[in-house]
Amino acid sequence: MPDFRIPVRLGLAGLLAMASPGLTQEAGQMPPRQVGVVELQLQDVPRVVTLPGRAVAGAEAAIRPRVGGIITDILYDAGRAVKQGDPMFRIDPIVYEANLSGAEAEVASARAGVTQAQSAYQRTEQLQGSGTSVAQVETARATLEQAQASLQAAEAALKLAQSELDWTTVASPIDGRTSVAAVSVGDLVTANQAEALATVTRLDPIDVDMYEPAVRMLSVFNDITEGRLQMADSLRATLTLETGETYQATGELLAPGFNVSTSTGAIDTRFRFENPQNILLPGMFLRGQVDLGTMRAVLVSQSAATRDRTGRLTAWVVRDGKAEQRQLTDDGTWEHHWIVTDGVEPGDLLVVDGLTGLSEGMEVTTVPVGFDDKGVVREEQAEADPPADDDPAPDSGDTPAAE
Repeated sequence: MPDFRIPVRLGLAGLLAMASPGLTQEAGQMPPRQVGVVELQLQDVPRVVTLPGRAVAGAEAAIRPRVGGIITDILYDAGRAVKQGDPMFRIDPIVYEANLSGAEAEVASARAGVTQAQSAYQRTEQLQGSGTSVAQVETARATLEQAQASLQAAEAALKLAQSELDWTTVASPIDGRTSVAAVSVGDLVTANQAEALATVTRLDPIDVDMYEPAVRMLSVFNDITEGRLQMADSLRATLTLETGETYQATGELLAPGFNVSTSTGAIDTRFRFENPQNILLPGMFLRGQVDLGTMRAVLVSQSAATRDRTGRLTAWVVRDGKAEQRQLTDDGTWEHHWIVTDGVEPGDLLVVDGLTGLSEGMEVTTVPVGFDDKGVVREEQAEADPPADDDPAPDSGDTPAAE
């Protein structure tokens, strides 16, 4: 005889499934995913561009002799700071002292000749018409002019001899730091030789060349033309060192670039920075941030957006309780945010937390979040309930009347 009894191991769940199949289906559905969102707002954003740069000496002078001779003294310490006019080398001055003495003698002789010619001219002119002809007066005048010309030539030779004697002491033409001398005492040098005796480099202030791609410059021009960018009254820049530290001084624009490099396609713009501690050295690679002005845009956290291999920037927003992916158009960065000019609108809910596994059209529930000072997502705290009244409850008993 067949057994129609229900096995005990089927249990209550099996009976419920047989009775109501839709009940277990609803029980097995996953609730909508929670995602952290921030509401986007249109705001004034500083337009800061980051550019590669390289330090350049504010001034550098190659020290070369203007006269020839034997080096007799080296008058400076290598690496020390010197002022303009400080002596650095001394060349044997004996020959130039002798030349100066000879030039002084020539000047004295020429002056005597002028005095003699002046007297002869005056006497001849006084006697004109009484024993002296006009021709004799003209000859005396010509002799005087020749004597005056000889005096001028002698004075010029004296000035040159004095200058050559002064040039035997080679001085620094600028303020700066000195290099190691390329010559030693006893070496023979010649006037205007190709090899420099030393170099003097001015480090404070120092210049920094920053290289901006021409395509970015065109983008800035478009932003200005279309009214999105309000340029600052003066361009200023800050620097980041190779160690990642921020350089304290702020640089000012020294010379804008007007030529595009044929090899790099970049425009060279020069800024000047104070460098009292000589932290910046010529040739040092730096990263500059140039503040161009302000623009109206939406900020999207870089942690909430992704860029694929083709350069397409995307982010997730929540619309009508569903996830939706948007393609963004950015115009640079500011404080770990993309400056977005198209793709999202003020009031959109940007997904910044719970991005893993999101898909188009997925139902989600939103949780308002924010960012702390370090850019880490933090859930916003609900406003605390007002504190309870601390006043004691009134006594239910009868209060005795005062007598």
